[in-house]
Formats: sequence, C-alpha cells, structure tokens
Amino acid sequence: MNYVLTFLAGFFLVYLLIPGLRAWALKIGFVDRPTTRKNHKHPVPLFGGVGIFIGFICGYFLSVKPVEKEYFPVFVAGFMILIIGLFDDWYKAKGKEFPVLPRFIVHLAAAIIVYRTGIVFAGFSNPFTNNYIVLPVWLQFLLTVTWIFGVTTVINWSDGMDGLAGSLTAISGSTLFIVAMAKGQIHSALLSALLVGSVLGFLRYNKHPAQIFMGDSGANFLGFILSIIALEGAFKHATLISLFVPVLALGVPIFDNLFVVMRRLLERKPLYQADAGQIHHRLLRSGLKPKQVLTFVCLVNVCFSLLSIIILLLNV
Repeated sequence: MNYVLTFLAGFFLVYLLIPGLRAWALKIGFVDRPTTRKNHKHPVPLFGGVGIFIGFICGYFLSVKPVEKEYFPVFVAGFMILIIGLFDDWYKAKGKEFPVLPRFIVHLAAAIIVYRTGIVFAGFSNPFTNNYIVLPVWLQFLLTVTWIFGVTTVINWSDGMDGLAGSLTAISGSTLFIVAMAKGQIHSALLSALLVGSVLGFLRYNKHPAQIFMGDSGANFLGFILSIIALEGAFKHATLISLFVPVLALGVPIFDNLFVVMRRLLERKPLYQADAGQIHHRLLRSGLKPKQVLTFVCLVNVCFSLLSIIILLLNV
C-alpha cells in the first residue's frame, strides 16, 4: 500500500500542477518555438520540468517514510540540475543557444554532491567466490560521477519527440522498482514508484500532440534521479553479471546515445551539437508516424528491461 500511495502522490501532484504551469509559461512566453529540426507546428510551453520537480519533491516528503537525511543534498543537487536546465530552456525560448560550459560544470558539481552523500558505486560481488570486491576510492569516484553525468545526459538527449523521454523513464523506473523489490530495497522501490507516478502524471499532457514539454530542465532531472535510484538499488551489492541490470533497464537511451556520440566523434563534430541522429529521428525520416515511432522505441526498451529482469532472476 505504501508503494501505491507513493505512486499516486507523484501522479496527482504533477497532474494537478501542469495546467497552471502551462498557462503561466504561455503568459510569459516561456515556449519552445517550431524550427526545421522540430516536429511541432505551434509554440509549446516549456515548464513541464518544474511540475515534475515539484511533484517529485513534495511527493517524497508526503509519502516516503522515513525520510533519508542523505537525500537533502541530493535534492539540492537536483534543484541545481533543474535551474541550469531552465536557463537553457529560456535561451531556447528566445531563439538562442545556452553555452555548454555552465551546464557541464553544474551537472558535474551535482554528481559530486551525490558522491559526497555516500551514494556511490563501491564495488561488486565475485560470482565465483562470493567475496565483495571493493574498488579503489578514485575509481569509485570516477564511475559514480560518470554514471550520474552520463544518465542525466542520455535521458535529455532522448527528449526529441512527444512522450518519448517520459515513456522511457517510466519503463526504466518500473524496471528499477521491480529490481528494488526483488532485492528488498524499500527506499529505492519507493523512489522508483514516486518517479514513475510523477512521469505518468506529466505524460497525460505530453502525449502527441503535446500540450507542454518537460524541457531540458525536466529531462535532465529525470535522468539525474534515475541514475541515483540505480546506484542506491540495482548497483548495490551487484555481482559482476548483474551490473548489466541497470544498464539494460536504461537500454534504449544509453545504447542509442552511445551510437550518437561515436558517430559525432568519427565525423569530428562537437558532442553537444544537437542534430537529428537519435533513433526516433531516423525512424521518423523512414516514414513512420510519431505514435508508431514512440510505440516501437518503447517496445525495444521493454525488451531490454525484460532481459535485465531475467538476469536478476538468474541470480548470477
């Protein structure tokens, strides 16, 4: 029942917040305007990330008991992610490009704050000897920060069409919920339920044609929270093989954007230069309709998620 109430808290808080935020964004001109690279035909409000953030944070303090003190600095870091994303969104609303360096510094700082709270990738169990292998501190730092920074980025890069980033987050969050339940990790399971509820509350307004976008602020925040849930849950006391569980749970955004990064490197393009290279863009160019693309990409991610659960059940 706690999981259901936590899910519902996130869902209804976001569901009720979005209409007011949408009206406010339209009033002040905080909108994403159509371009040759974008599919929408009319300006769309960019305040969805604010609704997701408020719904998630308020839902946490309303329904997650006991409140983990280590999460206060995590939420501060999440707020930093949200604010720098809002600056990015505001620049886009004015037809400008926000510099990469401030985003990079803030995202890196947020990941370091999480590391300092003790939410880290500390090591893994040897499946042959059952001994726990503790990694050197420098490697713990490097892997933790890289994971948080990377997942935050790939979810943002996946936000290229109506409902996609939110749907992928809901699938991945549901998978991490199942993993946390199987491993008896109550707090991680509650966070997953809250995240999925918050995203689904937002998706009610983000399905094609979208009434509101989450913007970089929302997409980055979702990736940030997903990375932390995985660190606290699926990665904790994982074996060498089960380290693939959280990676597969986020399979589509991770593998698709790794492909994009490799292509940009080979073509000697800046990594943060937006293009139409993600899988959803390629499928749209092939002639599929937006709803067909969304269904296909989500089904692929469900397959990755099922594979991750199979690995978990094999207990290797």
